[in-house]
Amino acid sequence: MLTATEQRQRMRAILNGTECRSPASVFDALSGRLARSVGYELGILAGSVASNTTLAAPDLIVLTLTEFAEQIRRIQRASDLSLLVDADHGYGNALNVMRTVEECEHAGVSCLSIEDTALPTPFGSSGETFISIPEGVGKMKAALAARRDPSLVIAGRTSAIRGEGIEGAVARLRAYAEAGVDCVFVVGLESIEQLAAIRAATGKPVIVGSAPASITREQFAANGARVLLQGHQPTAAVVKTLTEVYSHLFNGGAPADLKPKLASAEQMEAVTHGAQYRQWQRDWLC
Repeated sequence: MLTATEQRQRMRAILNGTECRSPASVFDALSGRLARSVGYELGILAGSVASNTTLAAPDLIVLTLTEFAEQIRRIQRASDLSLLVDADHGYGNALNVMRTVEECEHAGVSCLSIEDTALPTPFGSSGETFISIPEGVGKMKAALAARRDPSLVIAGRTSAIRGEGIEGAVARLRAYAEAGVDCVFVVGLESIEQLAAIRAATGKPVIVGSAPASITREQFAANGARVLLQGHQPTAAVVKTLTEVYSHLFNGGAPADLKPKLASAEQMEAVTHGAQYRQWQRDWLC
């Protein structure tokens, strides 16, 4: 297992490289260990996924920082993924951002993003709204000031393309880059030209949250994108499979009929490190 600093250094190596990588979307200790076992080095815990799996609630900023950080700790305890987390708006103002960085760093994240969306949704607003650029800059500077391990990556995030166009998004990301963030994170990208404009304006590695499927990975890489999110299919797969299994059993179906849907005993043994635990029992409980 790598140390937290080594995981962060691996994250920085990805951002400073030439390829565009995609993280595994994980949500708990089991999913984190499974993702690592198939070869992923990079993982992501999204705010939406954390809310879905921790509270069975939608992504409406009802999850607390304490709950979020505790879920990160569980994931990091079970694997050495370099974990990117979507820390939303930092759970409040710039002072809350500092607390968010402290908790997430202590929990073991490699990279966290702070966004400039006005969250929770203000009373009376319709659609997505954004804080001012000066307030966003203040949040980024607060995040940078709060970290203790200089290898921890701070990403400045915006989805302002959807509300302010590419000019507004570029202005925001340029300001965050000038404030010192390690990389920028854009959601709602519409073209490779927009990505090129963001890269040119910031000079920073880019994390892409969403983009047209017509853009190739080679195009992303050539224009500074180092991380490309691909959605959160694992969570949706778990919901679908659990619903099918529960329904089958509730309606009188035979457990044996579920075998094609289930992990084998050997797979369960491997993912839970059963052999290692039994060795510990022999070593210290004899």
